[in-house]
Amino acid sequence: MKVIDAIDERIIDLSMNTTDKKDTITHLAEKLKAAGYVDNIDEFVEDIYEREAQGSTGIGNYIAIPHGKSDSVKQVGIAIGKLNNEIEWETLDGNGVNLIFLFAVSNDHEYARNHMKLLAEIATKLGNDEAVDKLMKMTKVEELKEIFAS
Repeated sequence: MKVIDAIDERIIDLSMNTTDKKDTITHLAEKLKAAGYVDNIDEFVEDIYEREAQGSTGIGNYIAIPHGKSDSVKQVGIAIGKLNNEIEWETLDGNGVNLIFLFAVSNDHEYARNHMKLLAEIATKLGNDEAVDKLMKMTKVEELKEIFAS
């Protein structure tokens, strides 16, 4: 599985108005539930915060990649949110966040392998300054797809 294959418009919001980390994660979790990726939002969000307690998922450059393995996940997915404003988040560079890749990962080993492949692909893309610049400026899912197709 590649990131381009995981891009699902139902779990993407490129114009979010959430005001903090909790609202942002909950908003994206609700999209995952509505699309059938998770069956229990509360359990999923709890598992995300359990992972967050182990170390920040704010990687810098205004980007966060929260994730956590959860029994509530029925299908691997990446909810993507781009905020209209920067929010506070624990990050490696001390800046806030306005782009979030929220991974929905099952405890199943096959799903875990897919998660690691997707995470590696995203990390590679986020290591490219030009790709990060395009991600920060995108307003449409088509632009997101173009970034990950190249």
